[in-house]
Amino acid sequence: MSENHIDEVSGVGTTGHEWDGIRELNNPLPRWWVWTFYATIVWAIGYCIAYPAWPLVSSATTGLLGYSSRADVKNELAAAEAAKSEYVSAIGAKTVDEILADENLRTFAAAAGAAKFKVNCVQCHGSGAEGSKGFPNLNDDDWLWGGRAEEIRVTIAHGARFAADADTHISEMPAFREILEPGQIDAVASFAASLSGLEVDPAKAEAGRTVFAENCASCHGDAGKGNREMGAPDLTDAISLYTRSEEDVASQVRNPKHGVMPAWGARLGDISVKELAVYVHSLGGGQ
Repeated sequence: MSENHIDEVSGVGTTGHEWDGIRELNNPLPRWWVWTFYATIVWAIGYCIAYPAWPLVSSATTGLLGYSSRADVKNELAAAEAAKSEYVSAIGAKTVDEILADENLRTFAAAAGAAKFKVNCVQCHGSGAEGSKGFPNLNDDDWLWGGRAEEIRVTIAHGARFAADADTHISEMPAFREILEPGQIDAVASFAASLSGLEVDPAKAEAGRTVFAENCASCHGDAGKGNREMGAPDLTDAISLYTRSEEDVASQVRNPKHGVMPAWGARLGDISVKELAVYVHSLGGGQ
């Protein structure tokens, strides 16, 4: 086969290569493309000389310019730490209420608290702080230990029923199966369920009114509104940690569940606890 073959359609000579009757046209690369390619080779060589490029056993070539992306990142992180140190120092020196009164400081603390919440709190309270069965929803207005910012800080710092912290919140509802007769438990559960609007047997609920007054009102109040100083929940709203059917209420009266919240003060420090308190307060349910 001749290398001078000319393609009949394009009029371009071929290279002499042929595959299954298909010939390769001899179209040289454009000169500008070739020179650009050569320029990239020169640039690559220059880059390898000027910047870190070639890996060695335990390091890499440093390059004539001594540039380091790691050093850049380190400097940027140091600058960021320096920029926020003023805010961090102010948070450490101020009370939670004073932080809330300063718009810039409140914004910074809420953002920092949101990040810490995702690391430490979502496992129980959920990514949106909506809670789940047995874990409080932090977006609503129902607070066992108070929803003011300082009260939230205390709860986060010392936890609830956390034996390792001497200042932890303590509230223990007795197991009334050891105190009341089964019929009394059913009756008082019916009365308690009626307080939140659940449909119950009126006669049984009325029978439970006296049982409630004699055994439950000392903590939950005569009207069932609860007592935050004692951690006794409000029984008149539609919010419940363990669902709110009459059977669930009876189960809680019979054999109450007692959740435990860790004391985060010793783990995270005062500043982080304040930031978390500001964030939780900002969710909408804080008082």
